[in-house]
Amino acid sequence: MKIYFLVLFLLQIVMPLFAQDFDEDKKGYIPLAKGLEYDIEMQSTFSEGRTPLWLNANKYGLSSLDNTNGYLRAGVFRPLRTDSARRWGMGYGLDVAVPYNFTSDFVVQQAFVEGRWLHGVMTVGSKEYPMELKNNLLSSGSQTLGINARPIPQVRIALPEYWTLPFAKGWLHLKGHIAYGRMTDDRWQHEFTDRKNKYADDVLFHSKAGYLKIGNEDVFCPFSLELGLEMAATFGGTAYRPDGKGGMTVLKGDTGLGAYWNAFVPGGYDTGETTYQNVEGNHVGSWLIRMNWDTDMWRFSVYADKYFEDHSAMFQLDYDGYGQGEEWDEKKKSRYVLYDFKDIMLGMELNIKYDRWINDVVFEYIYSKYQSGPIYHDHTNTISDHIGGRDNFYNHSIYTGWQHWGQVIGNPLYRSPIYNEDGTIMVKDNRFMAFHLGIDGRPFPRFMYRVLASWQEGLGTYDEPYENKRNNFSLLFEGEYAFGGKLLNGWKVKGGYGMDLGAILGDNYGFQVTVSKCGLLNF
Repeated sequence: MKIYFLVLFLLQIVMPLFAQDFDEDKKGYIPLAKGLEYDIEMQSTFSEGRTPLWLNANKYGLSSLDNTNGYLRAGVFRPLRTDSARRWGMGYGLDVAVPYNFTSDFVVQQAFVEGRWLHGVMTVGSKEYPMELKNNLLSSGSQTLGINARPIPQVRIALPEYWTLPFAKGWLHLKGHIAYGRMTDDRWQHEFTDRKNKYADDVLFHSKAGYLKIGNEDVFCPFSLELGLEMAATFGGTAYRPDGKGGMTVLKGDTGLGAYWNAFVPGGYDTGETTYQNVEGNHVGSWLIRMNWDTDMWRFSVYADKYFEDHSAMFQLDYDGYGQGEEWDEKKKSRYVLYDFKDIMLGMELNIKYDRWINDVVFEYIYSKYQSGPIYHDHTNTISDHIGGRDNFYNHSIYTGWQHWGQVIGNPLYRSPIYNEDGTIMVKDNRFMAFHLGIDGRPFPRFMYRVLASWQEGLGTYDEPYENKRNNFSLLFEGEYAFGGKLLNGWKVKGGYGMDLGAILGDNYGFQVTVSKCGLLNF
């Protein structure tokens, strides 16, 4: 219950700041059965080998690697926009799937209730949240808060849309969120590892993000700048690690109020750490920047996503001025290590605002081979040098890394643990360079397509490097048609062909077909 009290306290602080004009006449009782939307979907995938990457990835974890798989899915939602004219609103949703050849026999993909007061929103439950500052259809994915894994049940307070700050004459806009939740993949971990490799139960989750936009759409200024910081952590729970003697070492994480604070402001230390203490839990994050040039006909953007797992990668700087002998653990000098600025995602996006053969083009470059360098050395009483390399992106010494149900929570070009055949929950290819291209268009009424193509050169990890560089090429062709008319309104059919070629994911070829129907429930 401590998590709920903390969130409610924060809610009381921040909600009064969000006041702007709303329709004063829209008060009182909200008809909760009004504005209901439904969505029914059936999907089947047939592959030679595993399901190709872009038929499997960035689907909020509702996917499978089995060569034949699919699901029947149904959802009912009351979106908050139903009460957009009111000072406060209510929304909820239930979205379930009955799959075959998945990691689960029944999936509750989304189940949430949410309330809005003015511009602030509080959500309780599992909900699919889109990526920020990236194209959700064409990007390879965010490095921290992506759309590749199943939603995590959480309590979340947010400014989901940019709110114009009242003191900057319309030039500054803010949005963001704070959330606490709990991972739900304990059973999957038990089955995947057979409880012989590292796993963790009852793990808690925290994320927070803030985005600042500089620009003013009310004056003639096509340029805008968006800055963001995303941070997240897993903590608490009980971790199990092989002890090398056929048994398991049990590490019980803290779940008190102090642990929640150490997740919010990184601090403390993990169970078992003595002389060399890091922060408590597994912390990850990204610095984000996006620059936009927006005209009546087109919009062009360039952006960057700088991922980090500790302070050495977060600030590219580490303290290295410890003494020697009896003063080996004391800070004696003003000396620092400056790390190379190599690991980063760089992207650009062109959007044509009127339907044509090509509407959007996204190109991205991702590099993660450096990870603060190949050397890690804690200072000692004889060697004072302190170098914090070998960051091991998406992995952690105690927890199962930045993953949920076997899929990485960030960018799926980091090879997800679900691909592993040895029962280990770890990302085995986190040092790579990749180029990614995404294109979509609407050449005909009611028809749209998209193409995704990614080339990747992987080195494995620092601890388990590949003997030779491994390459991979992944491709997707996908088309969707939306029917019209009274009888078929709301029906869509989508077909996609994907392939993987190379040594990272193997050679895979597959076809996927999706039929869906959406509409309003009028009670």
